[in-house]
Amino acid sequence: MRRKDREMDADFAMGVLARCEFATLAVMLPDGTSYCIPISPALIGEAVVFHCARHGLKADAMRANPSVCLSAACDISPFPEEFTTEYASAVAFGTAAEVTDTAEKVAALRAICERYAASNMRGFDDAVERSLHRTAVWRIDIDELTGKRKKMAKGPSDE
Repeated sequence: MRRKDREMDADFAMGVLARCEFATLAVMLPDGTSYCIPISPALIGEAVVFHCARHGLKADAMRANPSVCLSAACDISPFPEEFTTEYASAVAFGTAAEVTDTAEKVAALRAICERYAASNMRGFDDAVERSLHRTAVWRIDIDELTGKRKKMAKGPSDE
C-alpha cells in the first residue's frame, strides 16, 4: 500500500466488509477478460458469503478460476471544499468455492437475509423452500485482507 499513513488492520477491514452496502467482486472470465460485479456480501466467521444465479458469467468465471478479489467501501463523506473524500475501505484476495452442502447453504442465505432483509425473516423458510434449488451460494475464503481509511480532521464547528 502506497499510503501507509492510511493503512488499517485486518479487524478494521473485516468491519468494512460487515458494514458496506455492497462490495464489488472481481473475477477472470474463462477467456481471460476481467469482470467485476456488485454483490451483497455477508460474513460467516472470517469468510464472505453471497448468493447469485447458478449459471452466468460470474459463476462460470469462479468455476474456471476461483481466485477472486473483493473491494468494499463505507463511511463515505465528500469534502468538496478540500477536493477530497473521507472513507473506509477493504480489499480482500481469496478463493471462491461454491457451497453445495444444504445446511451450509441455508446458513449462508440466512446470514445474507439477516443482513439485508431482517424485517422479513418471518418469510425466510418459505422463500428458501421455493428457491434453494435454483440459487447458488458462494463462499470466499480470504487469503489476504487490507484496510484503508481517510479521516478528515474535525473543524471548529465539529467539536
